[in-house]
Amino acid sequence: MIRYARLVTPLGTLLATATGGALTGLYFEGRPHAPMIGADWVEDAAAAPFAECATQLREYFDGVRKTFDLPLTPNGSPFQQRVWIEIARVPYGATITYSELARRAGAPGSARAAGTATGRNPLSIVVPCHRIVGSDGSLTGYAGGVDRKARLLDIEHALAGTLV
Repeated sequence: MIRYARLVTPLGTLLATATGGALTGLYFEGRPHAPMIGADWVEDAAAAPFAECATQLREYFDGVRKTFDLPLTPNGSPFQQRVWIEIARVPYGATITYSELARRAGAPGSARAAGTATGRNPLSIVVPCHRIVGSDGSLTGYAGGVDRKARLLDIEHALAGTLV
């Protein structure tokens, strides 16, 4: 059974989805790849892990959290899973290119495929795909919108040296 909740953040409302107590999705509402709420879905803001996710997001936006510690079970192909694992390893306040991401995911020369997998990341912010940039450092693509990507990076760059 898919449970869902809407989590309000300074950058807009996120649609959170979970099964079996693990977060399966965190999408900016109305953006590409955000799922439509199914007739069989149950809205349940009290279900695990929504309360903890909301707390950790608030801490992130308040500048007191660099990493997330939530049970995650995103659904994707083996390549997408490898890409998302590597995205999660990019440190707070840092960026890497899609080309570097592809190399780290075991597919050197596959920057476009890594970009496609990045765009399908179902766990916005928690799996920080906003930290992946173009080969020239430009802010290219972000399912939440490039303006949000810039704001997330601004938050991290401003606080990167101040958090423990």
